[in-house]
Amino acid sequence: MSKLQDVLELRVRYSETDQMGTFYNSRALEWFECARTELMRRKLGLPYTAIEERGVFLPLVEAHLEFLGGARYDDLLEIASAVEFSGRARLRFDVHITQNTTAKAVVRGWTIHAFADAGGKPIRPPAWFIEAMQRASAKPEARV
Repeated sequence: MSKLQDVLELRVRYSETDQMGTFYNSRALEWFECARTELMRRKLGLPYTAIEERGVFLPLVEAHLEFLGGARYDDLLEIASAVEFSGRARLRFDVHITQNTTAKAVVRGWTIHAFADAGGKPIRPPAWFIEAMQRASAKPEARV
């Protein structure tokens, strides 16, 4: 199954900056979440709410971030994300954030999410999720 990818544009909000005038480091994980959520909605047709309504949750189990450059209030960012299965019951989302106008790197990294039930117990990916990934991967624009 191929990686699915998507690109999201996001403008740095004033509340995301620190005293030095650049984005505060914890915001990167929030931007990763925005990209992850939109990728699933746009490419899989599965917003998080629809997944959770079916009793499936995707808790974060691992994250890696590399801070490569700055971003200031009102900068337009391009957030490229890709997802693929990582093992049999996990998803890996790779994310690369750049300045939209200059293409300078801001942050890159990845997060890994397990499949879990409402009680937090690990589960295998449900068949309907695997089928959604397979359908999306079969589309020509979905390949990396």
